[in-house]
Amino acid sequence: MMYSMTAFARAAIDAQNSHLVWELKSVNHRYMETQFRMPDALRSLEHPLRECARKVLKRGKLDCTLKISPVATADGITINRKILLDLMAAIEQVRRDAPDIGGVSPLELLRWPGVLDDTPTDDGQLLQTVQDLFEQALTDLLESRGREGRRLHQTISERLNHIDELVIKLKPLTAQIASKQKAKLQQRLADLEMTIDPVRLETEVAILAQKFDVAEEIDRLSIHVAEARNHTNGPGPHGRRLDFLTQELNREANTLGAKSVDAETSRHAVDLKVLIEQIREQVQNIE
Repeated sequence: MMYSMTAFARAAIDAQNSHLVWELKSVNHRYMETQFRMPDALRSLEHPLRECARKVLKRGKLDCTLKISPVATADGITINRKILLDLMAAIEQVRRDAPDIGGVSPLELLRWPGVLDDTPTDDGQLLQTVQDLFEQALTDLLESRGREGRRLHQTISERLNHIDELVIKLKPLTAQIASKQKAKLQQRLADLEMTIDPVRLETEVAILAQKFDVAEEIDRLSIHVAEARNHTNGPGPHGRRLDFLTQELNREANTLGAKSVDAETSRHAVDLKVLIEQIREQVQNIE
């Protein structure tokens, strides 16, 4: 199954008089990278949570944010008096040094980190709840990446089919290169009112046909498309291999365009490059 590296998931639960929310966001990245934002009291969970993520995600930058807010209970809201008093003392010191400073409202004091005791006790039950909630969010994230991956698979498959269609159109054109070059050379000689030995003419035509022959590039295009299609239908991960194959397809399309000697072949070469670039853009988001 193909997975995207771009997704978002959110999981929430009420536990121990607190509302816990995990928000996971992943974007494309060359390697697997995780970043956690969570209360310091729960930092002991960071390593096991990172290992949990690495078991199911192979590539991408994963941002994990744990938000904890108090839930109203019969006991009301708990204020951390030590932090509040320290904060008020600091404000008073600032007022002595800068008398013209404005006042601070009580609501602003309550918004200061730690004034409201909104972090539950760091016990085993809380740690297990946080970890279970993270795994739930991670499962939702993986499902989201899978849904996006299926859409990417369909898009890439359609582009590969279009490339196959262009290759089919190009093959008969390559068989006409020698005859077209011979006709052009004969017309040029006629315009110049020159005659040339037939053997020499055939030699020159053969040299030109070899110089502008694109049969090898077309064959390699077909091979790379078949390999890309087999890989997209394989178990994965897919991103890096598809990125390499896209580079190879682009190289063959560039050579094809450089060797082109007629307008139709040039047009098909441009169409190929457009399709390959569309695939390359999608591949950047694949795990």
